[in-house]
Amino acid sequence: MNQPPAPTLTPDVRRRRSDAVFFWVMSAISGIFVLLILLLIAADVCFTSWSEFTAALAKPEIQAAIRLTLLTCTVAAIASVWVGTPLGYLLSRYKFPGRVLIDTLVDIPMVLPPLVLGLSLLILFHTPIYGWELESGLKNQVGFPVTYHWPAVVLAQFTIACAFAIRTMRVTFDQIDPRSEDVARTLGCTRGQAFWQVALPQAWRGIIAATTIAWARALGEFGPILVFASATRMQTEVLSTTVYLEISAGELDAAVAVSLLMVAIAVLVLLFLRLLNTRDAQ
Repeated sequence: MNQPPAPTLTPDVRRRRSDAVFFWVMSAISGIFVLLILLLIAADVCFTSWSEFTAALAKPEIQAAIRLTLLTCTVAAIASVWVGTPLGYLLSRYKFPGRVLIDTLVDIPMVLPPLVLGLSLLILFHTPIYGWELESGLKNQVGFPVTYHWPAVVLAQFTIACAFAIRTMRVTFDQIDPRSEDVARTLGCTRGQAFWQVALPQAWRGIIAATTIAWARALGEFGPILVFASATRMQTEVLSTTVYLEISAGELDAAVAVSLLMVAIAVLVLLFLRLLNTRDAQ
């Protein structure tokens, strides 16, 4: 008895099946990392309870760390945008001698090991320059020391956060058509007026994004702060070093509570950035 011929698949059906297999294979590979992040957060949540979480955050030293973290991250983020905006603009609009070198130097804080960056800051502020030590000079001029005090926290955060702000602002200005500035200059504006009145208003979303990214990066800074500012309770302790101190003291509940707080802050910051990008795309 003759068998009926097997049905042949049309090219469209084969293409759809191939696309479905491709999608599920890529999703399975990508899902490994997403699952890992979810498991990490779930492990922290399951490790502690709400009462333990609130009790840990009620500690005076942790509350002081929260206040100092908010203060130093904000100062570092604002300073990063103040520096990152003009440098990002110069790297985007001008071609000058040494541009490639400066562009490379900007990335160094992002690729250096954090401990190396902190050690470099420490050495810088204790290196005699023509018989004059930078640390003592700053102390004599402005009335307070830097190393192992709260200004060292800001400086350590700023050194890395500023690099991210510069990159964000350069991308922002790269996406802005320079012809609008050229038109303003043909109408009598100087380069500075074209920057302030034309380029900068168009870059406001990038400025917000750069500030947010710099703030979030400052929040997670640990190595340079530990080396350059130390982790003195009620003085230079921020949330990242609080986790280290609580683990060192065997207080895992408090360490996990602070970690969850930092995760929550990071999620809020990232959601804000996604919302900003979504509105920009619309």
